[in-house]
Amino acid sequence: MTPRNTPLYKRIDWITIIVYLVLIFFGWISVYGASYDFENPTSIFDFNQRAGKQFIWIMTAFAIAGMIMLIDAKIYNYFAYFIYGGIIFLLFITIFIAPDLRGSRSWIVIGPVNFQPAELAKVATALAIARFMSSYNYRFHSWKNILPVLGLVFLPIMLILLQRETGSSLVFLAFFLAFYREGMKGIIILLGLLSIVLFVVVIRFSVVEIGNGSLGILIAMAILLLIQLMYAWIFERDNKQGVMVLLGACLTGIIAYFLFFIFKININFNYVAVGIVIASSIFWGVLALFFRKKRYWAIVLISFASVLFCFSADYIFEKVLEPHQRNRIMIVLNMKEDLRGDGYNVNQSKIAIGSGGFLGKGFLNGTQTKLKYVPEQDTDFIFCTVGEERGFVGSIVMIGLYAFLLIRLLKIAERQRDDFARVYGYCAVSILFFHFVINIGMVLGLMPVIGIPLPFFSYGGSSLWSFTILLFIMLKLDSEIR
Repeated sequence: MTPRNTPLYKRIDWITIIVYLVLIFFGWISVYGASYDFENPTSIFDFNQRAGKQFIWIMTAFAIAGMIMLIDAKIYNYFAYFIYGGIIFLLFITIFIAPDLRGSRSWIVIGPVNFQPAELAKVATALAIARFMSSYNYRFHSWKNILPVLGLVFLPIMLILLQRETGSSLVFLAFFLAFYREGMKGIIILLGLLSIVLFVVVIRFSVVEIGNGSLGILIAMAILLLIQLMYAWIFERDNKQGVMVLLGACLTGIIAYFLFFIFKININFNYVAVGIVIASSIFWGVLALFFRKKRYWAIVLISFASVLFCFSADYIFEKVLEPHQRNRIMIVLNMKEDLRGDGYNVNQSKIAIGSGGFLGKGFLNGTQTKLKYVPEQDTDFIFCTVGEERGFVGSIVMIGLYAFLLIRLLKIAERQRDDFARVYGYCAVSILFFHFVINIGMVLGLMPVIGIPLPFFSYGGSSLWSFTILLFIMLKLDSEIR
């Protein structure tokens, strides 16, 4: 533990700052490389070009970081709700005053500067969550404690969705990772993952018909039965009857399927699969009543809710999602090719990364990026510039730097003795982790394109400022409170 009277420069985590500076520098170089024009070459300090403007954002970010380190850390706790309220108000008025830029009303235009309040909303929400969850005797177990925290998260989500900025709103779901560290049951995250898996399975395989049903529903029901079997096998080994009944239900379904298929009986296999899942769920309900075990009801509720969700997935996909969102999901799932439309960015990005080979083509030698084949190559798709110019080795080094930074920040968050600093630290790490994973995933074509920047790398003042503020508040709290 470092004494409080130790000079500030000795209490700062310089390793984290060095990694931050390295990422900032290589991000700036990559922005220059991505926006470089062979026919009209310019200096990296040309303020009329992206790299020159990014240099200004970097200098202002350093100034903001310095001011944060000079402010008393207690200020962030005391004024957390005021900061959150101010940002919420700004998000609200943005809906009405922001111009329509490519279908989104999330940017406030002030002269030559475009500013996105949604970026700062992540910092404000992290502060508000940390303030509330660090209150006296807080426990993440009762609804009176859970509902206000969920409200703090979903209020900015709703306002950002009204700005038609889906990608930025999804980032706020990263706070659930911090909630897990603070006592939220892991089943919540598992249910979220289950819903994603079921949605993808139903949508991806709904076009494949088996009998009068679809392969998507059959696979989804098989997953639900498998979950029930795993639960019975792992947690209910003493209840052999339950395991045998579930195995019997599965075998019955398989035998029935083959009999119907062999004898070409005209029947909707979806009904058979759903009937087996419902029957097994009712069985769990009977066991819950007979043995008075409340935890069995969770299996019943999850199974029934999952069945309803599976049958509503098509409606959500067709009626709730926007056309461009549907296209992006279908492209990721290999349900369609749209190399001239929504799939163009990802396809060109993968071409650029693949062309880099093992060591890359060298600085300013990337043909795909220099000839502007990749849209948004200095913002959301900047990783393709790294892949093309620095190759596999350079990409791994960059990913390693991010991994090191995230692990370092986790250690910083965990060593905090103050609840506010710890909760805020985990919120900050969750946001950075979400941005990193989703951005790299969408550039590689592993996830749908949702348009979020790569922290400290992508061009843009709003994102650079918000990530800098997010990081340096954490470092300031660590320097004073741990």
